[in-house]
Amino acid sequence: MTTSIGYLGPKGTFTKLAVDTVFNGETKRSFDTIPECIDAVAKNEIDIGVVPLENAIEGTVQLTVDYLVHQVRLPIIAEIVVPIQQHLLVNSAFKGNLSHIKEVHSHSHAIAQCHQYIHQKLPNAGIHFTSSTGRAAELVSTSEQPIAAIGNKLAATEYGLTVYTEDIHDYPNNHTRFLVLAKDKNLVKINLPINTEKTSLLITLPSDQAGALHQVLSAFAWRRMNLSKIESRPMKTGLGNYFFIIDVDQPFDDVLFPGVKAELETLGCNVTILGTYPVFNIAL
Repeated sequence: MTTSIGYLGPKGTFTKLAVDTVFNGETKRSFDTIPECIDAVAKNEIDIGVVPLENAIEGTVQLTVDYLVHQVRLPIIAEIVVPIQQHLLVNSAFKGNLSHIKEVHSHSHAIAQCHQYIHQKLPNAGIHFTSSTGRAAELVSTSEQPIAAIGNKLAATEYGLTVYTEDIHDYPNNHTRFLVLAKDKNLVKINLPINTEKTSLLITLPSDQAGALHQVLSAFAWRRMNLSKIESRPMKTGLGNYFFIIDVDQPFDDVLFPGVKAELETLGCNVTILGTYPVFNIAL
């Protein structure tokens, strides 16, 4: 049976680029939003979902984190890191120059990654946010107005657009992390070298306990477990209530992680393992 993979679409998004780079021969289905893709995995409409998690310039895709924590809990099976190259895309019929472009369309993260270029080169263009870079490219392809999209070369190819200016992102080391979500990890087959392995934890602290976060970090520190990321997000239960997402740079084992979990639970923390998984770095 063919494995089905869902991704944030439509054609031409960076998520689709990640999926095409890693998976071959599977049935692929696009979704308009991140929650729709996650829900489809939860409802068994697809086997695997691929959604963006974090960009090196713009930071965490908060919708992905919040939806996985508050709405649908799915195991993280793998992580794909993809270099991001943002280009200014125009309709192939466009013959003007930058001063003629009246609007720029793209996902909010893509717009933010190209803030300086837009500020300096397109100061009079209106900014319009879309659900994805692919959707922006699709919009430009069907418009007769002098508008542009920010997206990748896959989007330009898919929608017959012209790359007006290449590499307009503000910083060169631009990468995005994508999560691979699935109920059954055996369905995820990625035949690429593993760059590293990590484990992601969801931790909530006990209320009204001074120094709780310090004690949490100490539980990892004295075991010499390296944390590559720690991020707080609102619990949505009131001001001042947060949960923490912690990434540990090693796979789950039967000694260190159970020890951390037991120590933190003794402090009154709740600990949930979101996934222990390989990380694949993709070179385009």
